[in-house]
Amino acid sequence: MALLVVNAGSSSLKLRLLGDDDTLLWAADEMAEPPLRPDAVGHRVVHGGERFRGPVRLSDDVLEDLHALTNLAPLHQPKSLRAIEAITEALPDVPAYACFDTAFHSTLPEAATTYALPREWRERWPLRRFGFHGLSHAWVARSVDAARIVSCHLGAGASLCAIRGGVSVDTTMGFTPLEGLVMATRSGSVDPGLLMWLLEHEGMDPHELAETLEHRSGLAGLAGTADMRELLARSDAEAALALDVYIHRLRAGIASMAAAMDGLDALVFTGGVGENSAEVRKRASEGLDFLGVGARVPVVVVEAREDLEIARQVRGASRFG
Repeated sequence: MALLVVNAGSSSLKLRLLGDDDTLLWAADEMAEPPLRPDAVGHRVVHGGERFRGPVRLSDDVLEDLHALTNLAPLHQPKSLRAIEAITEALPDVPAYACFDTAFHSTLPEAATTYALPREWRERWPLRRFGFHGLSHAWVARSVDAARIVSCHLGAGASLCAIRGGVSVDTTMGFTPLEGLVMATRSGSVDPGLLMWLLEHEGMDPHELAETLEHRSGLAGLAGTADMRELLARSDAEAALALDVYIHRLRAGIASMAAAMDGLDALVFTGGVGENSAEVRKRASEGLDFLGVGARVPVVVVEAREDLEIARQVRGASRFG
């Protein structure tokens, strides 16, 4: 069964054609038609909302729901939907499936998903923590033999996941992919009172506020660049502060994830920054010896292979239509 995996991220597009044994038959990092007709297509979709807790075959009804979720993941969902549209136009008779970044976190306990908001709000709207990067964290769970894993997906977007017994029990992203760690252009968690102050006392336009938090914050807002390699090569005060803020939030998040599992058996780094920056891994691990990191707890690097996780899910879903 040849599978075409379409991974539209916040800053990239990856097409991978995989054979029966996950052999890579063809790859492209821009929209193109594969040289061989696939038997099925698997699309990475960031937000599945409350409805989609596993892979699903795409239909008009499913697509309508995915479009409705766009305002919860404005950096990602539109790109996934455009990719779906383009591939469907090129391969209209090939069954296509959506695999969701939120689905892996459907196992989160209520204590981890519930915001301390009025019941009437929570009943009226889906105001809960969903979590993201689930396809990457799921791949880590299958790749590392350890009971309690903190998975650090560090790329343009960044999130942590506490994985106990192969399932997600806590994570840093929430209602949207904006919550949690400092990222390339996203702020991560910010005091909501600060945001209310900007809206009420400074008259900031809500659209400008959203654009700033998504596109002009994070490392870019702190030091003028979203590129971790450039930051590590610089020696100026702004770059040093950006790295300190990034690592401070990262270390605190790792400890929080470990606390959700009553301990830690493996600290795993994945994603572009997580895999390629030994300096970030070193700085993040420093000061975590109280968790056993570096002694009892190994630091592991896992290549991000969301394509293989998507392929696994599509093969399972296609057996049932």
